[in-house]
Amino acid sequence: MLPDANSSNTPVSSGLKVAALVSVGQHPKSGRPRRADQDARAVEMGIRLCGEHLSLVHAGPEGKGDIREQALRQYLGMGIKGLTILHQQEGSDALPALASHFKDQGADIILAGMRAESGEASGMLPYLLADRLGWPIVSSVADIISINENDAEILQALPRGQRRKLRVSVPFVATVDQAAQIPRQIAFGPSQRGHLKGQESIDEIDQVKSDWEETPARKRPKRLNIKKAKSAADRFKAATAKPQGEGGKIMKDESSQEKAQAILDLLVSEGIVK
Repeated sequence: MLPDANSSNTPVSSGLKVAALVSVGQHPKSGRPRRADQDARAVEMGIRLCGEHLSLVHAGPEGKGDIREQALRQYLGMGIKGLTILHQQEGSDALPALASHFKDQGADIILAGMRAESGEASGMLPYLLADRLGWPIVSSVADIISINENDAEILQALPRGQRRKLRVSVPFVATVDQAAQIPRQIAFGPSQRGHLKGQESIDEIDQVKSDWEETPARKRPKRLNIKKAKSAADRFKAATAKPQGEGGKIMKDESSQEKAQAILDLLVSEGIVK
């Protein structure tokens, strides 16, 4: 059953113009296209702010009937009736199209994930878009506490579970952190009934990316197992504990060949070198 878009504790305002940038994600195991997890969290936050009036925007190839379209329809399965696709060719730069779209359509808040799951995945697009629009940007947003016509109170996620309240002027761009509300499940019926609205847009080839040479990633070498202190108590214990020299060997007077052989033996025993 699809959760009600108005079931959140956050007040829903139909007069608030909120947009969420969505992309085609990639499953970490199978590599199949899917909704991107962080983008889905941005959609969830947008639904909590303005319900089904949330605007979804995607810039990329149209891809009618293919697996990419089904991945985009998963966002519609969260309770949104339509998604705007800014038509572009493969390898085009999404930034000019998105900047032109929001200059024409306007918005109070633009939500986006921290980074995409495929493509460049640099996480720079929200920052470049905010710079083009001349808006402030807030990163790692865990929740939007309150909002009015002039500003919004935001809860920002910090390392080690800490939180910080910020106040930012409207309009603004926000990147949604992994600490934000988990996205609701996908309902198949609404995902298929929703409309993908194609729209002509600026289509500029990304010249920098066109010069890149992409190759499959190689398996990274195994790293030494180093125990890390996860809590303040563990760090204090590690700092005050007496050093233990078990299993180690200090080599001072040995020859360079003997030292190198000792290092090689250690790497072989750890399984780093075979």
